[in-house]
Amino acid sequence: MAPAKRRESVIIIGGGLGGLSTGCYAQMNGYRSQVFEMHEIPGGCCTGWGRGDFTFDCCVSWLLGNGPGNEMHQIWLELGALQGKEMRHFDVFNIVRGQDGRAVYFYCDPDRLEAHLLSLSPADARPIRSFCAGLRKFRSCLPAYPFLKPVGLMSRWERWRMLAGFIPYFNLFRTSMSVLMTEYSSRFKDPLLREAFNYILYEKHPAFPVLPFYFQMAAQANLSAGVPEGGSLGLARSIAQRYARLGGEITYNAKVEEILVENDRAVGVRLADGREYHADLIVSACDGPTTLMKFLGGRYLDDDYRRLFTRTIEEPGMVFPGYVSVFLGLRRPFPQGEPTTTHLLGEETASRLRGIRHPSLNVQFRSRYYPELSPRDTTVIYATYFSDTAPWRELSEGPEQLSRLRRGGELHTLPVRRGRAYSLAKRRVRDTVVDFLDERYPGLKDSIQVRDTSTPLTQIRYTGNYEGTFLGWQPFVESGEAMEELVKKNGPVLPGLENFYLSGVWATTGGLIRAAGAGRQVMQFICRDDGIDFTASVDDSAPPPTHVLIPVGPGSPVREPEMSPPPEPVRLPR
Repeated sequence: MAPAKRRESVIIIGGGLGGLSTGCYAQMNGYRSQVFEMHEIPGGCCTGWGRGDFTFDCCVSWLLGNGPGNEMHQIWLELGALQGKEMRHFDVFNIVRGQDGRAVYFYCDPDRLEAHLLSLSPADARPIRSFCAGLRKFRSCLPAYPFLKPVGLMSRWERWRMLAGFIPYFNLFRTSMSVLMTEYSSRFKDPLLREAFNYILYEKHPAFPVLPFYFQMAAQANLSAGVPEGGSLGLARSIAQRYARLGGEITYNAKVEEILVENDRAVGVRLADGREYHADLIVSACDGPTTLMKFLGGRYLDDDYRRLFTRTIEEPGMVFPGYVSVFLGLRRPFPQGEPTTTHLLGEETASRLRGIRHPSLNVQFRSRYYPELSPRDTTVIYATYFSDTAPWRELSEGPEQLSRLRRGGELHTLPVRRGRAYSLAKRRVRDTVVDFLDERYPGLKDSIQVRDTSTPLTQIRYTGNYEGTFLGWQPFVESGEAMEELVKKNGPVLPGLENFYLSGVWATTGGLIRAAGAGRQVMQFICRDDGIDFTASVDDSAPPPTHVLIPVGPGSPVREPEMSPPPEPVRLPR
């Protein structure tokens, strides 16, 4: 039922991609919106920072929807994220190297992948052919995936049409959703393949079925999961510029401390400096637990939300883990460096990487992705691993204090403290990574010009995200599925609180396209509630993106897709 008077003004908390997307679609639909961002630049987790002449990019390793032929691509074009840029695609999704030096190249093309895997292990022909057959089928059904309209707003006819599009792939979806990759990989006789399949997506995801592996690889095979020129911060700035052209306003260095509520209606926000701002609508696109438990004081939680945010969230595996990242700026090129390789580690090396979840290290020669973000004839390396937060917290809080705060539900509001023990632990991680890489690339250690190391505590300081997570709820487990069901049933709202909506990764599951899509979808719910038709348009202020395919694997031919040639790389302001 629409309000008696249409709501006109919107305050959006958080200038990450979810908040920027919400603002863009608010402006497209005639709302006056203002984004409050706690930092001085847009993007949230989708960011980068300067160290000397180098820009360290910590986010986009692949961007779903950066190529045409699917609904994800339309969202990015509506947000002005890709126009005028070169999209770079690699013919290998990831390389996994065992401790013995053997390597598995996960080619995007299923025919090349099948031939390569069979050459490594002819005895595993059956599971190899089965996986590659599924990947071939998935490439053709990828365009049918719905991103433009939330299921909760679809008519019966729209739902039927969506489901009918998946009927030819019913068995593929059924089997790929019902089998965990950890189970599928156990079918291989070759010990390297048995491990390597778990690391296709750079890190090990024990709760992931086979389906997301198909999804990401099929998207890259269809030239729709490459990287955009300018990197993560360039992507965020492009959307912020689109928002500004639409008439939106961003207030930086503005940290929200409270959502103002009157008579069970959200009416505004109070900032850390005491200033108050009011609007007809409040949308939170920042950390979910902070929003519900701090900004709103734990009110407006029914049984489902209370269970999700006070009990389920505390269980292992319910949110994406944080990362430890080591960046190295090298003063000379290393042409032998591959764009991305996951190295399977021995026990001794893994034991020196504090908080590590799985014995692996993903190493990206990041200048292969974004050459415009570092000087000519230099190299940027980005080495990461999934890390728990607790081992880093213990350096300053102690295990007993940490356990007490966790039981009391106070951990996510705990200030991040740094000290000598924390600094020494970071240095030990950095030195371990440097020594590991120097063994494989002699001379690397002596060529280091700048370096930087971040931990899950860095992420907490920078974004306030719960436990340092980048992506919020974990999909395919109780938490992510529960949140999606609540949004499908009620919309991205809280029971008993009017004029308030959730956006960003905490209103969905997954990565950047999910965050951007959440901004579009929350405005569809708002338009529905205000009784107006939702509208969106593609940004035509710059030419369409161009595309280039970059060969990686041994013997990879140079094969350009049939698209316009790429522009000259653009140096971004730092």
